[in-house]
Amino acid sequence: MSESSAVDVVVIGGGVAGLVAARECLKVGLDTVVLEARPEIGGCIASAELDGLRVDVGAESFATRGGHVAELLDELGLSDSIVSPAGGGAWLALDGGDGGPRFAPLPKTGVLGIPASPLANDVRAVIGTRAAIRAYADRLLPVLTIGRESNLGELVEKRMGRAVLDNLVAPIATGVYSADPRHLDVDVVAPGLNPAMTRAGSLSGAVSQLAASRPAGTAVQGLRGGMTTLVDALRASIAHFAGRIETGDAVDGLRREGDHWVVTRGAGDDTRARFVIIATPASSALPWLASARPDWAAATTVPWPAGPPVELVTLVVDAPDLGAPRGSGLLVVEGTPGVTAKAMTHASAKWGWLADEAGDRHVIRLSYGRLGAANPLDGLDDAAVTALALADASALLGRHLGSTDLRAVERTPWRDALSHAAIGQRERVDVLESLVREDPSIAVTGAWLAGTGLASVVPHAKEAALRIRHRAVGLTPRP
Repeated sequence: MSESSAVDVVVIGGGVAGLVAARECLKVGLDTVVLEARPEIGGCIASAELDGLRVDVGAESFATRGGHVAELLDELGLSDSIVSPAGGGAWLALDGGDGGPRFAPLPKTGVLGIPASPLANDVRAVIGTRAAIRAYADRLLPVLTIGRESNLGELVEKRMGRAVLDNLVAPIATGVYSADPRHLDVDVVAPGLNPAMTRAGSLSGAVSQLAASRPAGTAVQGLRGGMTTLVDALRASIAHFAGRIETGDAVDGLRREGDHWVVTRGAGDDTRARFVIIATPASSALPWLASARPDWAAATTVPWPAGPPVELVTLVVDAPDLGAPRGSGLLVVEGTPGVTAKAMTHASAKWGWLADEAGDRHVIRLSYGRLGAANPLDGLDDAAVTALALADASALLGRHLGSTDLRAVERTPWRDALSHAAIGQRERVDVLESLVREDPSIAVTGAWLAGTGLASVVPHAKEAALRIRHRAVGLTPRP
């Protein structure tokens, strides 16, 4: 017979969503335990020790919108560790027409690559003058005044042409959302764009309005020492409030018994709790919800699209003469010859603290995997992956990097990259969340519900915990 322990709240999943939700419950005195199947907590935030450097091999920054992450960092005493990326900006790699790539800085004024000024020099440098004139024709087309547009890719192609879609919008959509813009919901990825189009009468006019309304300052920031500094601080804060984190044992069942939830795990230990917060990816959360509440089966067993299998390859190379030829990194337009990666981040050029620690070394992160296509690294052994990553980095940086330059390499697969911004996903999420709200003893959170990035995940996790906290107030304490 399995052992059984009782708590107020059990949080399933030790990513940032689960850790933030657990901390919020602990702050009001609820006995809370976090259960994480993997040996390490942090979810999409992870690091590796490479040639003596602590390097992010997952999320390496956070969006500043809303101020939610900055507020959390302040609560955790990390405000002084917030850093902004170095200047230089990002670049694009495109088909050079000669069998190799060409490069251009990413245009600065726009929304998701949609240009506010299609005839601007930096836009013409990417798509050419003829395509820029076609994009400018958006201003001359019939005005956008009725209804709303839902498909980002169709909207951009219709108003500005295929060159803008393929060479400006698609690389950013793929880099941020791991999705083709034809699969993205306008209202999710560009809030306010639809009403702005009605006001301005054109897509570029709407982008100009949104760009003008954005607050000054960088759109993303990071942490000195890497983003796992946040995970370390959350772990310490949970311990401070006498919470527990148990790792390395997967949850294999969730059921209701009377006024308690029972969570079973592979090792045979059951945890009983008055409340449960599920903070795992959709692939595990949905089956648990369906088994725990059969009346929710219709909402949890509908086809939920799978995200692309993304893999990061992080290189540390000795290259004192490299500099930062592509700024902080670049996005690769699909079909660019001689390059397999979809994006590259020159991490030691982007983050000053990492450059200081790296000295003459450079840290380069390459991303592989596009929606609707097999990951090009599938079936390759580590030696082949390393050779491919070095070749891609050489092509993108314009400087040969070989095995003699390599100091360390890390290969990190990421799964369950389902985008909240996919068309139809918001409606599926709304249905599910409306059902969950009917049961005050359970909450669900995570990026698949909240949206991409910490700026979306942190407030969603806090709101999930708030529902549990409100319900817990006034209840008879457990024996």
